[in-house]
Amino acid sequence: MNARSDPAKAGPDAPARPPLVRELLLVAGLFLVYKFGRHLATGHTAEAFRNARHVWYWERTLLLPDEGGVQSLFLHGDTLVHVANTYYAAVHFPATVAFLVWLYLRRPAHYVWARRVLAAVTGAALALHLLFPLAPPRMLTAAGLVDTARVYGPSVYGPPSTDELSNQFAAMPSLHFGWALMLAVGLIAASRSGLRWLWLLHPLVTLLVIVGTANHYWLDVFAAAALLGLALAVLRPPHRPRCALRRPAVRRAVPREHELVGAGR
Repeated sequence: MNARSDPAKAGPDAPARPPLVRELLLVAGLFLVYKFGRHLATGHTAEAFRNARHVWYWERTLLLPDEGGVQSLFLHGDTLVHVANTYYAAVHFPATVAFLVWLYLRRPAHYVWARRVLAAVTGAALALHLLFPLAPPRMLTAAGLVDTARVYGPSVYGPPSTDELSNQFAAMPSLHFGWALMLAVGLIAASRSGLRWLWLLHPLVTLLVIVGTANHYWLDVFAAAALLGLALAVLRPPHRPRCALRRPAVRRAVPREHELVGAGR
């Protein structure tokens, strides 16, 4: 049986696939709006550092573990910290794009749902970045953490005063973690493999990386998870019919009474 005739692969999702050109324009437009919004949030240096001191104090009041404990795990060797920096710099966007492309091609109904959730989380994050600019822990002297990307490389950020491509004072919430968690949730919801729960390793590794490289606080992660939880509560994933999840049963033909009589003659 090929993919076109298999109802588990093509049945419920095929009619829901949106036009490709429209989706490319929509996703590109959302990305440009997000980048433009991050650019508007720059220039709040004093407020960002004041908020960073508040966040650091709140975390210690809540008895959260020091981010330095995670960073010390990476600083045992140059190779490990270099891998962590590379993961932070190179996995975030490509993994999210690959996730959306796979859903579009294989699970279009889930793609529409995931795109809406990511757009909602990203829009809410942009609003928080504007309302609550926050310097990351690598910039906070009181944290005593190492800027691992600058010391060991690779780094995606330049000096904050001259960086025109990104807003480095947008630590809360962490979209690195929010997008990674949505990737895992989306693939678990759209897949049927018994190994699909292993996708949770991606947000777990992302959590260790963003904290260990001193790019985010614990509270940045909690804020991202809370935003994603709210978005998922409002935007529910599509339900796949039960008949699409298993092969149709083969009914055996039961001979009628007159056929049995005729067969005995």
